[in-house]
Amino acid sequence: MTERYLNFASFGPPTRAVLDAAHRVDERAAAGVPAAELHREDERAIAAVSRVTGFAAEGIALMPNTSTGLLHAAFAVPSGRVLVSRAEFPANLYPWWRAAEAGRLEVEVVEPALPERPMSPDDVAAALTADTVAVAVSAVSFRTGYRVDLDAVRDVIGDRLLVVDAIQAMGVVQQDWRVADVVAVGGQKWLRAGWGTGFLALSPRALDRLRPLLTGWAGVEDAGIYSGDEHPRRADARRFTVTNGAPSAAAALTAALEGIESAGAVAEQVSDRASHLTEGLAEQGVSVVSPTSAADRAGIVVARFSDAPRRHAELARAGVQTTLIGDDLIRFSPHTTTPFEVLDEVMALLAA
Repeated sequence: MTERYLNFASFGPPTRAVLDAAHRVDERAAAGVPAAELHREDERAIAAVSRVTGFAAEGIALMPNTSTGLLHAAFAVPSGRVLVSRAEFPANLYPWWRAAEAGRLEVEVVEPALPERPMSPDDVAAALTADTVAVAVSAVSFRTGYRVDLDAVRDVIGDRLLVVDAIQAMGVVQQDWRVADVVAVGGQKWLRAGWGTGFLALSPRALDRLRPLLTGWAGVEDAGIYSGDEHPRRADARRFTVTNGAPSAAAALTAALEGIESAGAVAEQVSDRASHLTEGLAEQGVSVVSPTSAADRAGIVVARFSDAPRRHAELARAGVQTTLIGDDLIRFSPHTTTPFEVLDEVMALLAA
C-alpha cells in the first residue's frame, strides 16, 4: 500500500495495472510468442504517449529513461550554444557537458537569479546570444518544486529549440507540451510505470534540426535487412532508437498512461494534496521553500528544518517515506493515492 508513501518525485511504486500489463507480456514471451508480435506493444505505447502529450506519433520514440532521451538530444542539436541552469538535476547537465567535451556544442551554465527558480524566463532572456541554438530546462524543479513557465520561455527564445526534462511534471500538471521541441520523460516517477520506461517526444522543428548520432541498427530504414551496408536513418523520431526495447516495458508505459487518462483530474488531485500540505506547514510556522501558489508548482512540497535529518528519520520510523535534500530540506511528494488524513498525520509528527 502507498498511502504513507510521499516520495513520488523520487520513485513512484508501479500500479497493479502496470504490473499486470508487464506480466502478461512476459508470460507471452515465455510461451514463445514471436518477437514481432510482442513488439506490437511499442505501437500501443507510442499511441498512448501521443494522446497524453499531443505530439504526433511520428515524433515519438520510446526510451528506457529520461537520461537516455536527453543524451540523444544533446548529441543531436546543431552546433552552437546551449543554455542550461546550474540548478538542474544532473540528468539535464551531464548530456550537455559530454556533448561539449566531444566538440559538438558549447554549454552556457546559467546562474539563476532566484535560487528556488532554476530557470526563469528572465534568466533565459539575459543569457541569450545570437549563437544560442537551444535552451534546456526542467518543467518542474526536483529541488524546490518550482514550475517553469514554458510558454513564457518559448516567447523569449523564439524558434530556438526548447528541450524539456518533464519527468517531474508529466501526468500531474496541465500543460500543452507542444510548446517544447524535445520532451524527455522517464516513467518511473509520477507516471508509476516502473524503471526502464519512458519516451522522447519531438516537434516537427526538432525532427527537422536534430541529427541523430547515438543511434543503432534499429533506428534505420529496413532494419531487418542485414546486408552489411549502412542504411539511411529513419525519418521519424524512432531514428533515435539504439536497439529493440523490452515489450513488457512498453506495455507498462501504456498501462500507466491509460491509467492517467481514465482517472481524470489527476493534476487537480495532486495539486489539492500539495496545497493542503503547503498551507498546513505554513500555519505551523515551517519555512516552505516550494511555491505557495498552486499555479507555480506541481506535486512537490519542500520545507526547511534546522534539524531536517532528525525529522526525516522520525518520519521514516513512522513509515512515511520522503526525500532528504542536503542537511536542511525535506521534500514531500504525494500522489492521488495519498489520503489527506496521512498528510495531517505527517504534519502532526513534524509539529511534535
